[in-house]
Amino acid sequence: QMSRSPLPRAWRLSVPASKAVRVAGRRTTGFAVAACVGSFLALSSSAVGFQTAAASIGKGFANKNQNTCLSASMSTSAVDVREQYQQLCGKLRKIAHLEGTMGLLGWDEQTMMPQGSEAARGNQKAALAGVVHQAKVDQEIGELISSIERVGTGELNTVEKANLREAKERFERDSRMSSELASKAALLESQTYAAWVRARSQADFEAFAPHLSAMIDLRKEILKATKPDMDLYDGAIDNFDPRMQAPRIAQVFDQVKTGLAPMIKQIAEKVEADPALNDVPAALKGGPEWDPAKQAQMCKEVAEALGFDFEKGRMDVSVHPFTGGSHPTDVRITTRYSEENWMEGVMGTIHECGHAMYEQGRSAQNMDLPVSEPLGMATHESQSLLWERCVGQSRAFWTWATPIMHRYFPHTKECSAEDFYRAVNIVKPSLIRVDADEVTYPLHVAIRFEIEKGLFDGSVQVKDLPTTWNTKMKDYLGVVPPSDKEGVLQDVHWSMGAVGYFPSYTLGAMMAAQVYDKAKEEVEGLEEKIAKGEFKPLKEWLNTRIHDQGSVHPSADALLEAVTDKTLDPSIFISYLTNKYTDIYKL
Repeated sequence: QMSRSPLPRAWRLSVPASKAVRVAGRRTTGFAVAACVGSFLALSSSAVGFQTAAASIGKGFANKNQNTCLSASMSTSAVDVREQYQQLCGKLRKIAHLEGTMGLLGWDEQTMMPQGSEAARGNQKAALAGVVHQAKVDQEIGELISSIERVGTGELNTVEKANLREAKERFERDSRMSSELASKAALLESQTYAAWVRARSQADFEAFAPHLSAMIDLRKEILKATKPDMDLYDGAIDNFDPRMQAPRIAQVFDQVKTGLAPMIKQIAEKVEADPALNDVPAALKGGPEWDPAKQAQMCKEVAEALGFDFEKGRMDVSVHPFTGGSHPTDVRITTRYSEENWMEGVMGTIHECGHAMYEQGRSAQNMDLPVSEPLGMATHESQSLLWERCVGQSRAFWTWATPIMHRYFPHTKECSAEDFYRAVNIVKPSLIRVDADEVTYPLHVAIRFEIEKGLFDGSVQVKDLPTTWNTKMKDYLGVVPPSDKEGVLQDVHWSMGAVGYFPSYTLGAMMAAQVYDKAKEEVEGLEEKIAKGEFKPLKEWLNTRIHDQGSVHPSADALLEAVTDKTLDPSIFISYLTNKYTDIYKL
């Protein structure tokens, strides 16, 4: 599932199944976290072992069973390559169907499942994870891949070659995971998630710590088995963002922190001198007038206008907003509504719609194949953040949306579009990542990135997390959580094993700014269209340039180069924020 925080490629739909498990990150995807986790869990099961299952890759596989698709008499003609490729696709689609089922279990677990069902659901997911993993390490998959490569891929087009690349990479990785380990991971994920929910409600990190320690240890064990040639934390990141590594992230984050620090300081000084700069009209503050039922109706109208297809999706409420489901034709988004913070509902809806429209826009021609899946979580977050920030927090959007707000909430009728625009763009250090403004948000992610690195290299211990967390919050943002609920327990990610996911949020924000910059060049009068509520041109542009591409490109950098003519460029993100907030705060 994806959410304002979504999960990894390897965790497909049940949490990883779709690559999106946006986890509540500035909201997450259920496909993301739930999917990620689900996929990740599924990753772990298999009765076949690496020695036999993976032997076919690179070496070929001497199959003595004449009933198999690779009989000794099979010719090496182009026709046979095409036939073998289709057989491979059939097996890959079966895996996708199973992962979709895992994704549905994950969505239900976070939205509808009775609390007393935790143990049963954990057992169900563990059992299904074993089935999924067996399908993933089917020896015939390795044989088919090996045979196709041995003969040559000249008969395959670019998309088919990319699909073969993805299938091979996953088969090799999955074959290194035992069935027992996969089932263990699925069960532990359910148990740890349930423990997190209880601990968070009671602000009791000590009760959660043993579960988190077990989860971190298990992730290390899985990474050692499945990615033996990678540094452990690089492997964790690679689960969510293929071919991205911690040193590159550290370099990019340092550039962003350096670029934003002067502006953050300037804004703080301006607000200190004139606190009214961050005031909002009384009507836009929290209160009983913000009926959650009306917010839900309004958010559905906004979602439909943006382009979310309710014939192939639905919208519900959850503790943590996310996007999940079982298939691009069954995409389920959740958000949450608060009388005290109306922005949480509408901005969460826009964010999750960005995730959901990516899922709904995947290639129909290559449906259920690895090549059709989203290209990692940074790319997925780029789509949710493009809609949430570049669109939903723009003057153009509020020119269109203000009359809608007046209709649902008459007490705001004296508030102008500019009032709404400024209200959703206040810069102020906060305790909660998902509620943070887009200027200070990268610092929240940097804190989590540094802590995760420490958990993997041993410099940070689980038992010390509350102290480490609070110290970094004070140093980076100047605020200290009053309890662990507002601190180290606020995010769902680690409870689901989504370690390595957090960097995707800031990487995604940078990608969003870069992609939107290109969209403004290529979609004539884009912001004028947005001001009129004409979102279709942008959605169709994204469908073509991003969504339909799936995993054709091997990395986010490769996709960006194809779409924007350059790899990830943090300076574009810094310029976007600098120009916007220099105007708002008259810096």
